[in-house]
Amino acid sequence: MKAHATEVPGVLLVEPQVFRDERGFFLESFQARKYAAAGMTAVFVQDNHSLSRKGTLRGLHAQLCRPQGKLIRVIEGEIWDVAVDIRPGSPTYRKHVSAVLSSENFRQLWVPPGLAHGFCVLSERAQVEYKCTDFYDPADELVVAWNDPGLAIPWPIAAPVLSERDRNGTPLDELAPKLTRSDDTAR
Repeated sequence: MKAHATEVPGVLLVEPQVFRDERGFFLESFQARKYAAAGMTAVFVQDNHSLSRKGTLRGLHAQLCRPQGKLIRVIEGEIWDVAVDIRPGSPTYRKHVSAVLSSENFRQLWVPPGLAHGFCVLSERAQVEYKCTDFYDPADELVVAWNDPGLAIPWPIAAPVLSERDRNGTPLDELAPKLTRSDDTAR
């Protein structure tokens, strides 16, 4: 397994070792000792699985008081995955990292607690699985506007399919007072 650092400290692009032969392939999608050696000592408490059609954009999601770290992988199709640093005081605040994750390249993205996460589907459909470090709490969720001009994320889809919740996301500047108040208790 290789873990590559990104422009946002803590965010890692993971490339598992894949063993291929005439039967197909085998890989360890998670192995605690190897991931800890790469700097991921997180304890996961919840696994999520989504299926989305081409053009769907999910995000940008975060939790305020109980932020979730997420280890994202694609088991069918291809997505453009994004992590945005929304940690007040971070030297990379507002910076984003993106990567193409697919069932063909087996890459994973580790998004540590305190960052917002989202993705858009590039293939006809995509199944995404991700491990979380804390339980989902809908009352604690933040939805950062996917198209926030202050973030300038170059989404590869011009007119994405959005849920009502994601369509009504809030620009990060408007969320900043909430993030600052929760900074001492959550992170």
